Amino acid sequence: MIPIEWAPLAGALVGFILGLTGVGGGALMAPILLVGFGVNLITVVATDLLFATITKLSASAVHNKNALVDWQIAKRMWAGSIPASLIVIVIVYFGFAVENDEVVTRILGTLILISAVSLLFGSKLQLLQRSRRIAQPEKFKRYQGITTTLAGTLLGGLVTLTSVGAGALGAVILRSIYPLRMTPQKLVATDTIHAIPVSLIAGASYLAMGFVDLELLGLLLLGSVPAALVASKLMNRLPNHAIKTILGIALFAAGLKLLTT
Repeated sequence: MIPIEWAPLAGALVGFILGLTGVGGGALMAPILLVGFGVNLITVVATDLLFATITKLSASAVHNKNALVDWQIAKRMWAGSIPASLIVIVIVYFGFAVENDEVVTRILGTLILISAVSLLFGSKLQLLQRSRRIAQPEKFKRYQGITTTLAGTLLGGLVTLTSVGAGALGAVILRSIYPLRMTPQKLVATDTIHAIPVSLIAGASYLAMGFVDLELLGLLLLGSVPAALVASKLMNRLPNHAIKTILGIALFAAGLKLLTT
């Protein structure tokens, strides 16, 4: 197992990737804490949610200042994700997540695999959806609002249960629903902003239930917050596609590891 003294370095790595791509708060940090640091599942989920919230807040300030956030889309997603998060919190309170670690671990591994595939092939899906959007604009736009809210509901439930889903999975959903509207920079910014209240509600609830490891959280944030700030400022200068490809391969390996453990 990795000594806890290395937690700031792990936080910096994930924070940098999160600030640059909007991905990694859950999908990358969860397997690092589970497999690398040997933290138990419910503590991983609880600590990871607050870690992602604070790290994304530091990056979102830069995104908002640069006018990259699509607030209409974020509000549509919140209409589904926040109620779903509250429902899952009630389920966790009554012992579901604590008593079914194996089930939640399988869901976590599956979501990380899906996140990996989303990173590797999300651009192809966006191109396909763009063709449909151009060919049938009225029909395509008719269902955008309700589809966005339903997608938010799915993401809110998954993020609260596993801490995974808001990044890569959220991004591929937004790319498919808004194939013309979502530029790479707006995608990262909007996806990041959407995740903040959901992970904050869930993380604060887990904190109240006593599941958050505050020492570990502090060490992770020591590295992640400055790294996320730097990455959000460098977003337009670094090879985002290459980084996402490497991250996708890493997540695929991490997902397989969790599913075969």
